[in-house]
Amino acid sequence: MLFLTLLFPYFLSNFYRPFLAVMAPELSRDLGLDAAGLANLQAAFLLAFAAAQLPVALSLDRIGPRRIMILGLSAAVTGGVLFSASDQAWHALVAMALLGAGFSPVMMAGFYTIGRFYPVEKFAGLSALLFGLGTLGDPLSGAPLSLAVAMFGWRQTMFAMAAATALSLLIIIVILKDPPRIEAPEGKVSPLMRTRQIFAIRALWLIMPLAFVSYAVVAAVRGLWIAPYLMQVHQFDANAVGLSATAMGFALALGGIFYAPLHRMVGDAKVTVATGVAVTVAAWLALGLLGHLSGLLSLVLLFIVACFGASFPIVLAHSRAFLPTHLFGQGVTMINLLFFGGAGVGQWLSGRYVKASETASVAPDVIYGRLFIAFSLILAVALFIYMFAPSERRLSEV
Repeated sequence: MLFLTLLFPYFLSNFYRPFLAVMAPELSRDLGLDAAGLANLQAAFLLAFAAAQLPVALSLDRIGPRRIMILGLSAAVTGGVLFSASDQAWHALVAMALLGAGFSPVMMAGFYTIGRFYPVEKFAGLSALLFGLGTLGDPLSGAPLSLAVAMFGWRQTMFAMAAATALSLLIIIVILKDPPRIEAPEGKVSPLMRTRQIFAIRALWLIMPLAFVSYAVVAAVRGLWIAPYLMQVHQFDANAVGLSATAMGFALALGGIFYAPLHRMVGDAKVTVATGVAVTVAAWLALGLLGHLSGLLSLVLLFIVACFGASFPIVLAHSRAFLPTHLFGQGVTMINLLFFGGAGVGQWLSGRYVKASETASVAPDVIYGRLFIAFSLILAVALFIYMFAPSERRLSEV
């Protein structure tokens, strides 16, 4: 029951991250948004999500996940209702920021609760399962969302999602309990001292660049560019784009689920992550160089980058191996901040790049080909740095 309680709001969080890609035409028409404006909405969600990780990081170990989840989901309900009622671009911008900040504690509170209530050796597997099953909320924002918008309208559909968020809030209030607090061996220490202790762990320095870019490149395409890419380069219609977004969302979920048994089989988080990221680098490069040749080839490569790009929980498990228990909540949340901060920066920068290229009348296949090649190169650099990180250690050795 505890796992399902954590899963429901995380499922909803994954719906809200990429839904703009499918609703882009309706929002552009009703709110007067261009490509940069849509990018700003998505960036507002991700940057607010990342910014809220700081107070979440400072609070999980000190006050526990329950009150943090209640406060966050209350903000998310407010943002969902506001978005459904938006009639100006800035209304939607504020709503997306509330949604991002509101859902920001959901994943980390879930991972923290798993880490505190379940045996240590189950952390990677259960975290990957939470990530994989929760990511099924992502394909909900593909074809099912497109169908719902066509049948009921985008405002009514988004209000229904706000009601579902309110239900998840009620379940959290009733079921979730806080684990016992654990103090540092030296007694009570300030959040600043905890931060210093985390940054003093040198093994994390070599993991952080990969955390910053690995999710960012997948989120940029799934959350924003899949629709214009497939429409402009391969002439997909709205239904085909919705199905493609759904398939990419399922690939993310499949990857999250797939990484758990792979990690158990390999027995080393670093090897597991490096293998998956290497495949992702190759797929991004192939998409940039060859994706314009075939819509089917593009879909296959997008499926691969989503599936193998879902290494987040294993990267987190690798980081967790170097964190003592009293720094667990703050430490993994700081790593999460890098994931979503990178995603927000990636959305913003890619939006500026696409707008500038369109203004310069660059052909769509060239615009997106260059973008995907850049993703490959950036990810390759982060992987090179990551290869110097020490392998996973048992917590008893920390």
